[in-house]
Amino acid sequence: MKISIRALRFEAILGVLEFERLTPQTIEIDCEIAYSYMDGEYLDYSKAAEVLAATVKDGKFLLIEDALEELFCKMRKIFPKIETIEIAISKPDILPNCRVCVSDFRSFL
Repeated sequence: MKISIRALRFEAILGVLEFERLTPQTIEIDCEIAYSYMDGEYLDYSKAAEVLAATVKDGKFLLIEDALEELFCKMRKIFPKIETIEIAISKPDILPNCRVCVSDFRSFL
């Protein structure tokens, strides 16, 4: 099975620039999770979305890359049925003429 969480939006401290350290900005996460579904055991997408947002908010990361690494570790620990996961973190408002995004993929197979 695959769960897709799209356009998960929230405010968080994320970045290296001085103003990014002081004022929360809009962060958007897209995530795709493949997992084993057997005997009615499912992956709770509302809890997954909550973990994604809370991890970034609580982490106040300097780099998007560091946030991604923490998300992969935490998601795998909380949801051991995850087989593969792809996460993209966007800062839609950081530049006036584009949307900045960093993404990565992990396989636990």
